[in-house]
Order: sequence, then C-alpha cells, then structure tokens
Amino acid sequence: MAVVLRLARAGAKKMPYYHVVATDSRSPRDGKFLEQVGSYDPNHSPAKVQFNEERLAYWIKSGAVPSETVADLIKTAKKQAPATTA
Repeated sequence: MAVVLRLARAGAKKMPYYHVVATDSRSPRDGKFLEQVGSYDPNHSPAKVQFNEERLAYWIKSGAVPSETVADLIKTAKKQAPATTA
C-alpha cells in the first residue's frame, strides 16, 4: 500500500477548509483515510496551517510521500513557526 499525505476538502460551498491526511494513494480525495495529521484554512489572511509535528514526522519516516501542495504547506508552516531561542 502506497501511503500519501494529501488534502481532504471539508467546509461549506465557497468556504473551503482542508484536512491534511495520510491515506492510501488509491482512495478518493474525501474518502477513507488512515490518520489526520494537520489542517489548512485558506480563508484567513495569511492562510492558517497547522500540523501535528510528531505524527507528520512519523508518516514521512515511514515512507509516506507528500503531494506537491502538502509539501509546500510543510515548508510554509516551518517558516511561520516562531523561532525559539534559549
């Protein structure tokens, strides 16, 4: 089974909201998924992106391939993350 990280659409008409899910590559876009690892809300300015970093790292380490859009969102989330200085 090839696992991919991709977006599953939710929300109302003209007001999309997306869940970032780990799913079998053969599943439909909004179909059954293995686990939800994040969310993306493009209705905010700037767009709101959240990930469960631990589970995201687990799936990538396990061989899950992120879609182009999810890969871009991961990069965006890393840039937005506040830098912690100790």
